[in-house]
Amino acid sequence: MITTRTTDLRRLNSATKYPSIATYHALGEKGRLLPDHVDLGDQPLVLTEKVDGTNSRIILMPDGAYLIGSREELLHAKGDLIHNPAMGIVDALRSFADSLVEIRSPAPDVITTIYVETYGGKTTAAAKQYTGERRIGFRLFDVSIVPIGQIYSTPEQISAWRESGGQSFFSETQLADFAAESGVELTPRIQCESQLPVSISETHEWLKSHLPATQVALDEKAGGKPEGLVVRTVDRKRIAKIRFEDYERHDRRTSKSAR
Repeated sequence: MITTRTTDLRRLNSATKYPSIATYHALGEKGRLLPDHVDLGDQPLVLTEKVDGTNSRIILMPDGAYLIGSREELLHAKGDLIHNPAMGIVDALRSFADSLVEIRSPAPDVITTIYVETYGGKTTAAAKQYTGERRIGFRLFDVSIVPIGQIYSTPEQISAWRESGGQSFFSETQLADFAAESGVELTPRIQCESQLPVSISETHEWLKSHLPATQVALDEKAGGKPEGLVVRTVDRKRIAKIRFEDYERHDRRTSKSAR
């Protein structure tokens, strides 16, 4: 069995990173959006609030150990006396990670990565939108399974595999079951009874109507402004992010050039 202490951490880090998500409308020059957009087809869609925090992960290893990381780097391993305090991620997630290894039996041939958004506290400039008292929280948004053999590939192969959709993710049902079993809250699910609009202006209006305020405020003093939504097809083959910031910037640039 592979052991955490003998694992090439650079390869492990790459294999468990969360892949990039495209913007629904392509980003153009000087903050403008382009008409080109992600084609989500005619499948049912899953809409979730995109929380403006720091992308974090808990990596469950076959030997029963775990590691905690940000999107880009590993910050802590089970049993370490010292951890990287970056953005308060480890302090926020360590108790949850400890509980996960207690309730879940290690899988001998796979690495399970739990992806959460850690927000509030001092995580990002948007923290004040979620808390006025510097509280910190986290929400589960995905879980992936990576075959243990994948981390023996070259770093270049691992990166290409990850960005081309090589990781296997839980379905919506599996994710809900995992959240219930683990005692963690999911990012809010947003009801949508129709397909997304296509034009930039209509998409901005649609976004405002579907998410007027954040649903994950940590206290009553929170500013309440949301970041946006993540939209994916139920088969997970297509995914896009729709952020208020992108459409607000586009409107400002467009208005300025029209004067």
